[in-house]
Amino acid sequence: MDEPIRLEVAEGVARIRLNRPANFNAFGLEMISFLAHTLTDLAKEGSVSGVVITGEGKAFCAGGDLKWLAGSGKGFGALFHSLAAKYHQAILEIRRMPKPVVSAINGLAAGGGFSMALACDFRVIESSAVLRQAYTSNGLSIDGGGTYTLPRLVGLAKAMEIAAFDRPISAEQALAWGLVTEVVPDGRSFNRAVEMVQEIRTRPLSSFAASKKLFTDSFNTALERQLEKEREFLAWCADHPNGQEGIKAFLEKRKPSFK
Repeated sequence: MDEPIRLEVAEGVARIRLNRPANFNAFGLEMISFLAHTLTDLAKEGSVSGVVITGEGKAFCAGGDLKWLAGSGKGFGALFHSLAAKYHQAILEIRRMPKPVVSAINGLAAGGGFSMALACDFRVIESSAVLRQAYTSNGLSIDGGGTYTLPRLVGLAKAMEIAAFDRPISAEQALAWGLVTEVVPDGRSFNRAVEMVQEIRTRPLSSFAASKKLFTDSFNTALERQLEKEREFLAWCADHPNGQEGIKAFLEKRKPSFK
């Protein structure tokens, strides 16, 4: 039996493929639990300095598997409550990870797949791929942090429009709205996402980790506390070997050599 996700690590980049192509990589409890545990392990894995998430086959991820839910014989509310717990663990691991996480959107990203892509630090989408909020068309509300990330990416008014009308969003429209980082030709999203992680790796990951946490926490923090957190992280980075090397290289007018 195939694993629900496939993991490969090469040249410091963890490559995760959601592996239910016959179901457009829709996730049930097993698959999303596997993903959450994998992300938890990768966060602490010293040999990994970045993560790419993509889908096997023609889709990135169609979200929660409604057929699996319908066939379980249990109440929908209880099932969604259990599924969302593991799904949200995966989302939190993406946001807490002190390393870049890039989604390579190789096809449809809908529902939970849409929210998962938005939770990543960067999104590379193929030209024929489509984003779809999808929840409200099925009588559901948005989860996976979508109500947190979506208005921060596109603004409250546009987020409400996406939620209310649930129109398919093309790759070019997603780029224009700021939902994705880059549009690439079909078949190129995965390699381009790996390239982005490798480019970030040439810079100090300690600085990336500090910046990511500050940005993520900033929306729930008063200005005075945010300024204090910025001071704390700045001092931490300056004491880090990468910070010391960066300052020294600047003063010596040479290219830094980060670890």
